[in-house]
Amino acid sequence: MPEKLIDGHNLTYWNSIDCNLDICPLQASFWDYRPSLALNCLLIALFGLSLLSHIGQGIKYKTWGFLISMFFGCIAEIVGYGGRVWAYSQPFEMNAFLMQICCLTIAPAFLCAGIYLCLSRIVMVFGAETSRIPPKAYTYIFVTCDFISLCLQGAGGGIASTLSQDNKDPANGNNIMLAGLGFQVFTLVLFICLCAEYAYRVKTSTQEFDATHAKLRASRKFRAFLIALSLSTILILIRSIYRVIEMAQGWSGALIKNQTLFFVLEGIMVILAVLVLNVFHPGFCFREAYAKRLQAEKDTDSVS
Repeated sequence: MPEKLIDGHNLTYWNSIDCNLDICPLQASFWDYRPSLALNCLLIALFGLSLLSHIGQGIKYKTWGFLISMFFGCIAEIVGYGGRVWAYSQPFEMNAFLMQICCLTIAPAFLCAGIYLCLSRIVMVFGAETSRIPPKAYTYIFVTCDFISLCLQGAGGGIASTLSQDNKDPANGNNIMLAGLGFQVFTLVLFICLCAEYAYRVKTSTQEFDATHAKLRASRKFRAFLIALSLSTILILIRSIYRVIEMAQGWSGALIKNQTLFFVLEGIMVILAVLVLNVFHPGFCFREAYAKRLQAEKDTDSVS
């Protein structure tokens, strides 16, 4: 069981029943600080508003896969920051700490799934022949990788929580979470590399692109969406690298006790990634393409 030496006394992290703010120093808590009530409530509000916006946009544009990804991602963020709000009044409460570390660790995996879904749509706008692999293969490859990452992080979080509740060292669970985060970083880097390679192929291509979506390709909203998607991906990558380093240090490392770095590299990175995709929602940017696809499906159904 992890321990700290404070004022000559050994204090365990898991003494939430015995400790409170009146009798124990914050250094005996899981955090070494008191989580900010204002900042955590602000992030809950922002993720809540973003969630409502994604629900409305998803229903309006019928972007169901993207909506599901954003829905679960935002819900996990809200629950995670709820744990930090709980910890403001009870920083020695183990369940509050476990709630935030598990939910905030896995939440971006759902957001990544939504980002990965967009690449195949982008390829279809230019034409399937411009890609080395079939457009749907991008979705299968990256969503599968994301699912593996999510499973590792979820399993690690569950094991760490169980070990902690049994007053045992959560290192084994933490290491599994670390493996999931590392795989998430690998997947994001691979995604960025393939996107860059595809962008280069499009830029240097001498063949004619799919004429069906010529107007969409020339539009400002499409170009803005490409920039927004790139920005969201980079923001989540920065956050994921930070969490890998944090997890590598363990639950008693220096990074996990730094509230400022947490809000900058976790909170701000993720909320910006989500809000950018609210403003430049794929349903709005691909509205013309979605309309044509739905019409084609109706025509096929009527013929059959």
